[in-house]
Amino acid sequence: MNNYNNVVLYDGDCGFCNFWVQWILNNDSHDRFKFASLQSEYGQNFLKNQELPTDTFDTLYFIKDGMYYKKMYAVIKIGETLGGVYYGLFSLKVLPKFILNKMYDTVADNRKKLAGESCLLPTSEQRKKFIN
Repeated sequence: MNNYNNVVLYDGDCGFCNFWVQWILNNDSHDRFKFASLQSEYGQNFLKNQELPTDTFDTLYFIKDGMYYKKMYAVIKIGETLGGVYYGLFSLKVLPKFILNKMYDTVADNRKKLAGESCLLPTSEQRKKFIN
């Protein structure tokens, strides 16, 4: 697997997830992020290498500096990496892990109801940020 940094791994079949990928793309003013769906070859290799299920896509992962973060910790790290006002997500770390995971799992369980099944249509410039 390539040693990409700042990679967001998400459910490519989820409209809610695609909405947030688009949001990151629109707020990534320093061109820091790469993206791969968990269903892609890159995503599947990541899951296999970490001995994670390769057929469950309800968890967001973020790879940064050779480590990976999941669920709300991924969200927090994405906010830190975006910087500016989004760095404030760091303050969520004061909450216990079980509360952060419960918050994330509640959204994950309802994500398809929240946004339906819509597809991300990146621009040609944005397509360069996607890993197959």
